[in-house]
Amino acid sequence: MKKMNGMLLLFMTLVLFLAACGSSEEGASGDEGDSGSEDTSENNTDYELVEEGTFTFAASGEFRPFSMTGADGEMEGFDIDVANAIAEELGLEPSPQKQKFASIVEGVKTGRFDAAVASHTITDERKQEVDFSTPYYYSGAQIFTRADSDIETLEDLEGKEIALSKGSTYSQYAEEVTENIKTYDSDVVALQSLSKGRHDAVITDFLTGKEASGEGLDIEAKEMIERSEQAVAVSKENTELLDEINTALETLRENGTLSEISEEYFGDDITTAPE
Repeated sequence: MKKMNGMLLLFMTLVLFLAACGSSEEGASGDEGDSGSEDTSENNTDYELVEEGTFTFAASGEFRPFSMTGADGEMEGFDIDVANAIAEELGLEPSPQKQKFASIVEGVKTGRFDAAVASHTITDERKQEVDFSTPYYYSGAQIFTRADSDIETLEDLEGKEIALSKGSTYSQYAEEVTENIKTYDSDVVALQSLSKGRHDAVITDFLTGKEASGEGLDIEAKEMIERSEQAVAVSKENTELLDEINTALETLRENGTLSEISEEYFGDDITTAPE
């Protein structure tokens, strides 16, 4: 009888031991599964990038003070600082790429760049090619002439010679009053040409003209034609990246970073919508 009791006790102990081992193994397996799931979600992104871990963005490097090329060959300016701030919010390394303005949208569309942070005005025509973020600054088209000119308004430019940068949306205003239109690779070059006695006027962003005037060019601001919104351009195939950029811009608005960058270059906040 004692022998049977001993055997029964041994059997029950063995059953309890095996049950405990099974429970421990299941718990360990579950922990490993959870850990693997967390790692995967933490490192996974839903959007495509030209280069993993890098925010590859295009700018012209010829649109002072938004993007300009320094003595070291590197681009700097308002647009560049905004793009760098976006990259930081995305946890990516910024990679600015210099490209002629007229071909930047096509480069975004075909996947050469993740985005364009190049002072692109939101227009219906461009929205056929790419998607746009929320605006990161507000600007507008203005007429610039030499100081001795009596031209004041767009109507005064009827039949006159107007200079623009290639690919500028401001060409629509010039085409309303003249067929005599000259184009340059950048607005700054157009303004320099105007200052040297060529053309009757340049239509460009009022901030660009203001900057050029402050640097000694013989130009004068005339009629402000319209107000516009400038935004980041992203491929229509990369809506997830666009969402992340919009989230980053919202953060940069709320924490004051966009305003700080604007104040540095313009002494004013151009990142807030005019009332």
